[in-house]
Amino acid sequence: MREIIFDTETTGFDPASGDRLVEIGCIELINRVPSGRTFHAYYNPQRDMPAAAEAVHGLSSHFLSDKPLFHTGAADLLAFLEDSPLVAHNARFDFGFLNHELRRCGHADVSMDRMIDTVAIARTLHPGAKHSLDALCTRYGIDRSHRVKHGALLDAELLAQLYIELTGGRQIGLGLAQEEEKEIVGVELSAGAVVRPVRPARVFTVSAQELERHAAFIATLTKPLWLEEA
Repeated sequence: MREIIFDTETTGFDPASGDRLVEIGCIELINRVPSGRTFHAYYNPQRDMPAAAEAVHGLSSHFLSDKPLFHTGAADLLAFLEDSPLVAHNARFDFGFLNHELRRCGHADVSMDRMIDTVAIARTLHPGAKHSLDALCTRYGIDRSHRVKHGALLDAELLAQLYIELTGGRQIGLGLAQEEEKEIVGVELSAGAVVRPVRPARVFTVSAQELERHAAFIATLTKPLWLEEA
């Protein structure tokens, strides 16, 4: 199973008001394990960078001024995405900017049916808790000490670790053990099921002394039901 974890950085919150995508980072997962393949690109937004946005991701207008326009690399991005499910944190935001940029250069939208939102997963697992990427990384013990500012590829790498934890975590690494147990007990394990070792049944033996004491106790009973005639 192939999935793509991705994150974007932008000039603001609303592509309909003129905000643009300026960075995208993608991580390929195969069977919930990073394959080592990534896609990363910066784009010239052809507009100024608001100070508030620059404070978040550190990407200045000067830095982006010599970067390619989105349309020049759109085909490469789509080739990397293929038709795989796309995982993002607060995914409607990232899908909104991605599809806006694709429309601008004549490409079809990426279907929302492909969207997997880790915020929605986290809300189901941890109702009432904080669901920011930082908060969830802390909850699951994911090291984010190197995350001084937001960055699309860095955040995608953190999100890949988080997504694995949210959907089974290190249990995924026990795949071979799960297959072995399936063969032993003949039971189909559900996703995320806890794997426990199969132990042989214990053999209990009763001593002669215990049998004697049991017979003495039975002799004290008055009209036990199992001796009455039906």
